[in-house]
Amino acid sequence: MPSFDVVSEVDLHELRNAVDQASREINTRYDFKGSNARIEQTDTSLNLLAESEFQIQQIQDILYKKMAKRNIDILALDEGKIDAAPKKAQQTISVKQGIDKEIGRKIVKLVKDRKLKVQAAIQGEQVRITGKNRDDLQQIMSDIKQANLGIAMQFVNFRD
Repeated sequence: MPSFDVVSEVDLHELRNAVDQASREINTRYDFKGSNARIEQTDTSLNLLAESEFQIQQIQDILYKKMAKRNIDILALDEGKIDAAPKKAQQTISVKQGIDKEIGRKIVKLVKDRKLKVQAAIQGEQVRITGKNRDDLQQIMSDIKQANLGIAMQFVNFRD
C-alpha cells in the first residue's frame, strides 16, 4: 500500500555549512571591520552577536541568504528577541526539528476533510499518510503544501 511521511527536519550539516559561509562573509565585509560580530552555533540554536541591533539584522540577512542557497527553509527557525545593550547586541535563533502534536493534528484533520481514501497517523514527530491510490497521496501532498501551516515540511519515504 503506497505511503509517505510528512516530517520537519533541518539538515544540520547544511546548516553548519551555511553558518560557516555567513561567518566568512561577515569577516570580510567592510561594514563589520573592527567589530566583534559573529555567529555561534550549538546543536539546534544559533547566537548572533554584534555591537548594535542594526548589525544583528545585517547578520541575520546574510545568514538567511546563505541558508536559502543551501535549501534550508527559513520557516524552520524560531527567532528570539534581540537583546540590545550599549555596544553589545545578541539574538538567539532556535532551529525547530519535528512536527509538534498540534500541527500533526491539523495535518490529520486536513487529510480527513478531503474525504479521499487515505489514512493519516501521527508517529512521534512525523505524520504517516497511507492510501491505495498514488494519485490521492499526491493530491494530499499538494493540499498540505498549500495549507501553509507555518512550518518547514518535507515529504519523505514515499513507497509504492
